[in-house]
Amino acid sequence: MTDLPAIGLGTWQNDDPQQCAESVATALEMGYRHIDTAEIYGNEAGVGDGLPQADVDREEIFLATKVHGESTSLSYDGVIETAHNSLDRLGVDYVDLLYVHWPTGDYDPEETLSAFEELRAEGVTERIGVSNFEPSTVERALQVLDAPLFANQVEMHPLLQQAELLAHAEEHDYHLVAYSPLSRGDVFDVPEITEIAEKHGVSEAQVSLAWVREKGAYPIPKATSEAHIRDNLASLELELDDEDVAKIDAIDRETRHIDYQAAPWHQ
Repeated sequence: MTDLPAIGLGTWQNDDPQQCAESVATALEMGYRHIDTAEIYGNEAGVGDGLPQADVDREEIFLATKVHGESTSLSYDGVIETAHNSLDRLGVDYVDLLYVHWPTGDYDPEETLSAFEELRAEGVTERIGVSNFEPSTVERALQVLDAPLFANQVEMHPLLQQAELLAHAEEHDYHLVAYSPLSRGDVFDVPEITEIAEKHGVSEAQVSLAWVREKGAYPIPKATSEAHIRDNLASLELELDDEDVAKIDAIDRETRHIDYQAAPWHQ
């Protein structure tokens, strides 16, 4: 598999066009190379405005977006139309990764994924991904796809450790991309994480992001301020020891922030 950058910039809820563009440009100038957005976020134009503001070649940027069945359609024609519209809003000729945002609404593995394969053949996207899939829904996608599945993007952090999905990703040779890797700020209030942060002289955010990477996943924390963007990037310099990892692994909590009845884990 082509390597993903070890950390990316998430942009969910970053819907002020100027702020979104500035945060994308700031992140790229600092050294980020993975930018994640989605059609339903309503900020693809802002992300697209930020890309050329940084002195980074397009070919060096790993750009991902998603198609959502509730804002557009996951029918064959709906996927094709939405993806082309996303390119227009982003101001690019292709994206590096295009996801099925949720296996809900009018998602049909054969019809939806055949459109993704057509988009890959057209060069609209270089890679196919899924998001918020469980092992069983990933396996159905794998049965349908002729092209490789590159990634599954899911909520993952020390309070939702996703051990089953991590094992499944390793077994089936795809990446696990972790959104909300700071558990929407909850990690700042977990004593075990605070102890490790104090031990290393770093922030709780850096500890959480380092743990996600240690488990083999790729975090994409959302950040808008220069300070938070910089702090998250500095997590790449943090090496957790075995004791640190074991302490976080042993946290006995399960907090899921993104959840609704149609989600595959309720089916």
